[in-house]
Amino acid sequence: MSQTPNTKRREPLIPVNGPVRRLVDMLFIIVGSFLMAISFNMFFVPNQIASGGVSGISVLVESWLGIEPAYTQWMLNIPLFVFGFLLLGRNYGIRSLLGSIILPLFVYLTSDWIVPTTNMLLAAIFGGIGVGVGMGIVYRGRGSTGGLTILAQIVQKYSGLSFSLCVVLLDALVITSAALVLTLEQALYALIGLYVTGKVIDAIELGFNFTKVAYIISDETESISNAILKDLDRGLTKLNGQGGYTGEDRTVLMVVVGNSEIQRLKAVVQNVDPKAFVIISNAHEVLGEGFQKA
Repeated sequence: MSQTPNTKRREPLIPVNGPVRRLVDMLFIIVGSFLMAISFNMFFVPNQIASGGVSGISVLVESWLGIEPAYTQWMLNIPLFVFGFLLLGRNYGIRSLLGSIILPLFVYLTSDWIVPTTNMLLAAIFGGIGVGVGMGIVYRGRGSTGGLTILAQIVQKYSGLSFSLCVVLLDALVITSAALVLTLEQALYALIGLYVTGKVIDAIELGFNFTKVAYIISDETESISNAILKDLDRGLTKLNGQGGYTGEDRTVLMVVVGNSEIQRLKAVVQNVDPKAFVIISNAHEVLGEGFQKA
């Protein structure tokens, strides 16, 4: 992968599998679970927005039977964790167990926090943002809050369906139940909350600072390579390609640059070969020397 030339390779600040990293992961799970809990209690519960997952089921149960959401989440999370451990093996270790227990605990402890709005749309949007940020932090800590994620992987294993489809089907079942137990309007708001949560999770996991990856096809690859190394101070990768029409072997240059460097890259290529074929696309997350550390 592209890297800044003449940069000495450094070890990560926190070893990937060391005890410090495990401690940091647990801290991420705790902080993320806390953010999820307060967002759930401040926005979703008072407005009866059941936006998927075990949390959504707990909203429905409270509306129907009057059982506090934290109790429902414990009653569902712990058996699901046990089933996941038995059916899926050791994939669900201490991180998943921690999330399965501590999220309902935080939901219980913050159940009387102030309700900032009773506007359903605002509650769906800001609740979705808060839950998404919290869940993204949990995922950054290589953890899980259990719930229907475990059930989705069990269904995936024994049905052959993709994991993402299993998650969608289970969330759709919760939101459909919301339309029956609550109202169709509340189910639609739940759908908005679920959509916002998904988008925020993607942003947290992939990062906000998009980089670009460029593929350059030219008859002047050596000159372009030298110009990129000299003028941009960026490394590059040479890929072997073949023309689909001519059948000729071609060299394709792959370069990863930051957003602020993309105009300079295009100028460098144009100065060397105005006829060069350049493809530029987003790279959501780049790890390595010269870019973000793992």
